[in-house]
Amino acid sequence: MKTNFFKIFAAGTLAVLFSFTFVQKKTKLYIIGDSTAANKQEKAYPETGWGMALQSYFKPDVTVDNRALNGRSTKSFRAEKRWDPILAQLNPGDYVFIEFGHNDEKVDKPTVGVSLADFKINLVNYVKETRSKKAFPVLLTPISRRSFKNGVLIDSHGDYPRITRQVADSLNVPLIDMLAKTESLLTRLGDEPSIKLFNYVDSGNVNYPNGKKDDTHLSPEGAKQVAGLVVKGIKELKLSLAKSLK
Repeated sequence: MKTNFFKIFAAGTLAVLFSFTFVQKKTKLYIIGDSTAANKQEKAYPETGWGMALQSYFKPDVTVDNRALNGRSTKSFRAEKRWDPILAQLNPGDYVFIEFGHNDEKVDKPTVGVSLADFKINLVNYVKETRSKKAFPVLLTPISRRSFKNGVLIDSHGDYPRITRQVADSLNVPLIDMLAKTESLLTRLGDEPSIKLFNYVDSGNVNYPNGKKDDTHLSPEGAKQVAGLVVKGIKELKLSLAKSLK
């Protein structure tokens, strides 16, 4: 009788320990960035951030916590105390995907735009602070706008992507070059066919009565494809996250 009791007790203890270990191994993937990645309110639909589509690519042991927000830059995201709570709860082994640039380049808006020099400093600080918590930073260049001229895609981000690449290189940070990846996607599709990836809606839409032609923000299809490019980058970099992909 005692033998059976101890067997049952040992089995129960192992089950609890296994369960605890499984819970401990869950990883959070934070996204910080701007509207191209952000979660959208229902009133903005069909506008969709690529961060909204990323969770579907992962198994349950990774939780995507998308903190990206419309209109934010490396400067305003910190100034508004959006970064503080993320840093406070970062655990060793978590990831922070850092994608800025769309709004940093708006230097005519002093509360948002930043010089290239300050953009570099801001990225470096996000990286170092993430690492101080034994979490893993990953830098992403901004996605391309749909800016075709005479059938040729034109870069609209200036030197901000170059600075992101430079910081990644100097600090040995994994880089997913989303500008290069999305430029390749848009070029392959071409001017008119690429419209389906962006927030284009006809007049009469409940959220856009007068219609919308938006070459910056993504459609649900665009968000899915761009999130797929992020996943491709994860695989190419051989990040530990790759083992949790479906």
